[in-house]
Parts: sequence; C-alpha cells; structure tokens
Amino acid sequence: MGKVILEFDSVEEQDDIKSALDGYKWRLAMWDLDQELRKTTKHGQSVIDKTKEATELEYEIAEKYREMIRELLSDYKLMLD
Repeated sequence: MGKVILEFDSVEEQDDIKSALDGYKWRLAMWDLDQELRKTTKHGQSVIDKTKEATELEYEIAEKYREMIRELLSDYKLMLD
C-alpha cells in the first residue's frame, strides 16, 4: 500500500489540516443522514415520530433529499457506497 504525506506550512493552515484529517468523519455523517432518510423511503418510518408510519409528504421529502445528497456527492466526484 502506498503512503500519502500531507504537509502544511503554518499555524494559519490549521483549518485545512483539520479538514484533511476529518474527511472520513464527513463521509460517515453523510452516510448516517442518508440511512435516516432511507428509514422513511424504504421502511416507511416517520422522521418526526419513529414509532409511527411516515406520511406521504415525509416520504416525498426524504426521497428528494436522498436524491439531492447523491447529486451533490456526484458533483464532487464522491460516493457513499
């Protein structure tokens, strides 16, 4: 396996360092969000009250947001799976 070396020259680049190191956390957060929306689109679970069935509006919104997530990730050449 190859090595990747990230170099940052100054304290001013601390935000860049944190972003570079936390990339996987962003991926996990997006995955978790998608899975929460999937509970509505696939299993019909309400977003507001998880003990109830989703309304048609909740289903439509969850489906739309799942599509938006995938479009945005695609624009950045990223994938969840």
